[in-house]
Formats: sequence, structure tokens, C-alpha cells
Amino acid sequence: MKSMCKVLGLVMLVLLLSTNGALGSGSMKKPGSGKNAIIVASFGTTVPEAVGAITNITDTVRQAYPGTEVRTTFTSNIIRSIWKERQAEADKWISQGIPEEVLYVKNFIATVGDLLEDGYTNIIVQPTHMFFMEQSHDLSQYVNGLASIRTMKPRWKPIDKIVMGRPALGRPGDQHPYHEDVEAVCKTLARDAEDARNADASLVYMGHGNEYWSTGIYAETEKKMRNMYPDIKTFIGVVEGAPTLDDLLARLQDEPSKKIILKPFMIVAGDHAVNDMAGPEVDSWKSILTSEGYTVEAKLEGLGLNNDFAALFVDHIADAAQSAGIALQ
Repeated sequence: MKSMCKVLGLVMLVLLLSTNGALGSGSMKKPGSGKNAIIVASFGTTVPEAVGAITNITDTVRQAYPGTEVRTTFTSNIIRSIWKERQAEADKWISQGIPEEVLYVKNFIATVGDLLEDGYTNIIVQPTHMFFMEQSHDLSQYVNGLASIRTMKPRWKPIDKIVMGRPALGRPGDQHPYHEDVEAVCKTLARDAEDARNADASLVYMGHGNEYWSTGIYAETEKKMRNMYPDIKTFIGVVEGAPTLDDLLARLQDEPSKKIILKPFMIVAGDHAVNDMAGPEVDSWKSILTSEGYTVEAKLEGLGLNNDFAALFVDHIADAAQSAGIALQ
């Protein structure tokens, strides 16, 4: 109830800001007369070297829709707060290649508000989350709240259309079966399978997971990877939830190869990948696997750097736009 009241409060704030602007200008906005925009909503990262995975996805979307405004938001409050602190040394971060849209990244409501101020009233929100878990669920509540606004006079309605695309591995429901999205993701991982084949190694991914949501999607994705690349032994574990590294270790014991290619099954190779997966600490996945006698090659490459993977979000945006009757250019 508390979170829903917060959402409604933010919705009313956007409504007031938008209608006040319309009343002050004396405009007679007609529904459907606004411009189109896309918001690429990522969890975010504080690791400068990992930012490229996010910008690669954003650039891919911009290339696919050159006539549509594309903006970035981070759904993690903690990550945004760190970038806000870094704004005090803006020149330093920009000189290191950090784009301004990351350095000055805003929350979702503020991003929507900026678009409305600039006349964009048809908005597609595309999460770059892996699956419809906690972050996507909460984001969808904001989107649904904004979409529910009804004004007494239609011309004062601040948003004509706002819809949300589905994450990389899809979401529950029968409109776009998530099994097809799982298969599409696995097809983009052919290079990883080839690397493991050439190294005669098992392919081990670290996903983020979630403590409050089923992580069965990872087991299903692992099964699809094994079916698609039957000569490669693929394992997917998670930081939060199950399967854990201990679960993977029990299964790895049956494999003849003692070589492992270790990669993040995440959009970015951020803090989890740098520290929990490949860090020098004794409790990192690489350290534990090495102590168990495996030769581990850790690759700090987020999935967002994979151009084929990044292009999946273009398809998800197209599906969301079609369902809403929004014509993108």
C-alpha cells in the first residue's frame, strides 16, 4: 500500500506539472498530437569500464530509430546517487569517456517529466533488465500508473500513450511467450559457445538473480543453451537466489574438463562481475573454482556489448510500439 501511494503521488506530480504547463501556454493539445520517444531503462552501473555495455544498447536503439528521441534512465537509486556525487568532478569523468547522459542520469519520473516538457507524449519504456523480476515489476507499476491518468477534458491529458517493452528474457504472459525470448537470447550467445569449444572448457555464467522472485528462468535458459549447443556444457548460477555456486560445483564434478570460461550473465560487467565473479578475494567465484582445481578464464564482458544481444531490445521496442499503435521512425 505504501509503495502504491508513492507511485500515485509521483503520478499526480507529473500530472500537475504537465497540466499547469498546458494551462499557462493556452495551448489546445489534442490527444495523439505529441511526439514519440523511447526511454532505455537500465539498472545502471557505477563501474566506468562497464558503462559501454549500456551505451552500446542505447546507440543500437538510436541507430534503429533515428527519427525518435531516445533517453536513458537508471532504475537503481543507489547507482544514481553515486553518479550524482561524481557530478562534482564532471570534467574528470567526461574526460574518461563517460557520456553526460550517464553522469547526469535521472530517475524514471524525472525522465518522463523532461520528455513531457519537450512535447513527447507517446513514450515507450524499454527495460534492459534480464527478466521480469523486481526491477521490471516496479518499473511497470510506474508505467501503468502514468498510463492510467484520465483528465476531465481529454486535451489536458499529459500523456497520450505510454507502454513498456519486455526485458531480454521476456516476461510471463501469452502475448509474447517468454520461451521464444529465451531462445532468441541463446542464439546471440553463439560466440561464447564457440570460445568454450575452442578452449575445450565448460561455459559458466554468473547471473544476478533475486531473493524475492523465482529464478527458475536461469535453469530454463541453461537447458536451452545445452540443447542449442549440445557439445558445450553450459552452467548458469546466480548471486542471489538459486542455483548457487555450490549447486554448480556439485554438477561440475561430473565434467571431465577442468577448464572453465567464466562470464557474467548480466547486461554489464559491473560490481558483481568485477568483485563477486572475478575478484581476487577468496570468496569470489573465480577464486573458489580455482581452489577446486579448475583453470578459470574470467571474461569481464557484459551482454550489452554483444551487438546481437543489444539488437534484441530493438525488436522488443518494435513489439511494444505496434501493440500501442505508435509509429516509430
